[in-house]
Amino acid sequence: MTTTPISPAKIHISDKIAAAVYEGLMSRPKWLPSWLFYDAAGSRLFDEITRIPEYYVTRTERAILAKHATEIVARAAGEQVLRIVELGAGSADKTRLLLTAAADRQDTVFYEPVDVSASALVEAQLRIEDELPGVIVCPRVQDYTQDLELDPTLPKERRLLMYIGSSIGNFEPGESLMLLERVRAAMDMGDCFLLGVDLAKDEAVLQAAYDDAGGVTAAFNRNILTRLNRELDADFNLATFGHRAVWNSTESRMEMHLVSAKSQEVWLPGIDLRVGFEMGESIHTENSYKYKQGAAEALLAKTGFAPEVTWTDERGWFAVVLARAV
Repeated sequence: MTTTPISPAKIHISDKIAAAVYEGLMSRPKWLPSWLFYDAAGSRLFDEITRIPEYYVTRTERAILAKHATEIVARAAGEQVLRIVELGAGSADKTRLLLTAAADRQDTVFYEPVDVSASALVEAQLRIEDELPGVIVCPRVQDYTQDLELDPTLPKERRLLMYIGSSIGNFEPGESLMLLERVRAAMDMGDCFLLGVDLAKDEAVLQAAYDDAGGVTAAFNRNILTRLNRELDADFNLATFGHRAVWNSTESRMEMHLVSAKSQEVWLPGIDLRVGFEMGESIHTENSYKYKQGAAEALLAKTGFAPEVTWTDERGWFAVVLARAV
């Protein structure tokens, strides 16, 4: 069965979702961008993923930050007052560890969470300002992957920009390089950058984390089709698409796919497109790159940063790197 566009001219290319879905489903192999995961339902499912036993990423990084928060803040600030900026902040759950350490060190902490979700930022602002009165939250609704503009620092103030949660792993190598170059261009010399990266490890651990026994990750993956049904009037039958997680050792990445259980055709009226699927054909929905030891530091050094300290857990599963803009 083939994929047949009905009328490409009718596609609203200005609509980011429509354009991305059209491009991805017309490609060989088919793909969809991972940012489509994060509608309201997808965000709730991801929060659930972070709490399942198999998904080590969130709790391992949180433990590193909890252990070293005071040192991270002290190194980043030096003799200055620290302003904290976070990319892709979301609920800012782990960030509160660093905000608490900064608030213990100075009277007032300016915190600038940057995210595309205004609702997530409002929720985070209300919770943080209620729990940490010394923190002033200045949210920025912005797609940092396309553009990043930061407020200038005040006199005697230094910036700590955070990108945690292993979010950098969702980008292709060339894209991650460009993203970090964009981040560096928005920073001042002497500012610090805190990067969280998931490290390569035993395949069985990775497989379990991305295909949990309770099926939460599978539901998260299929929710992307629910979103297309809702927003593009598509008629995906979720029961005929299975979740598959694959370790690609050559590329050092976990991949997520949605695999068609039968030969079928899907109609997406919102973009005037009929898409054919052979039995076993997949839609590639996500990559999560797992960094080898020293790879994150090398990437930072290429993009205008000087790595200073790397903290890992005792198993060497996750790394948090502090680097300085030079």
